[in-house]
Amino acid sequence: MPDLNSLIGFTLIAVGMAMTPGPNMVYLVSRSICQGPAAGLVSLGGVALGFVVYMLCAAFGITALVLAVPYAYDAVRFAGAVYLLWLAWQAVRPGGRSSFEVRSLPKDSPRKLFLMGLVTNLLNPKIAVMYLSLLPQFIDPANGSVLLQALVLGTIQIVFSVAINAMIALSAGSISTFLTARPGFATVQRWIMGTVLAGLAVRMATEARR
Repeated sequence: MPDLNSLIGFTLIAVGMAMTPGPNMVYLVSRSICQGPAAGLVSLGGVALGFVVYMLCAAFGITALVLAVPYAYDAVRFAGAVYLLWLAWQAVRPGGRSSFEVRSLPKDSPRKLFLMGLVTNLLNPKIAVMYLSLLPQFIDPANGSVLLQALVLGTIQIVFSVAINAMIALSAGSISTFLTARPGFATVQRWIMGTVLAGLAVRMATEARR
């Protein structure tokens, strides 16, 4: 089992990344606003399955392969940091858009909503960064089975991400209306998200390889 510090540290990062903008959040919010909260939750089901796929892939070999090649690990780590910095810039750049801005989308069937949620998550670089660059830093062979630690940490990420995204999907319409009426809050939201992303990028780039 991961030690307490690893559990707390990884949980905080998982929550922070779940609350920052990305393809998953944009897709879920757009679906919830255009087609209703139920559509957002169906889409979230696909996103959740994508999390499980990533977790199993990481637990059963991808993480071990990357860790076995130090230069490959560092390349992924720095690439992840650069990507997070790019996301931070996208959040705060002039003319940047909030994830809660209304986007017009056609109505889709539940099957398509689920599949699009799955595909969106599988192609989401932020989740790849989470499992390939961040998760290995919280795994210590001295604490027992590496596989078990990866599964425990991955489950924590899935539980918190699904819970946060479910609340966002259910309240997307109200949040969008609130931010539209108060553009100053939307600017503050984007700067907070950008700061969090930049902080994660710095942590990732400066973290020593375990």
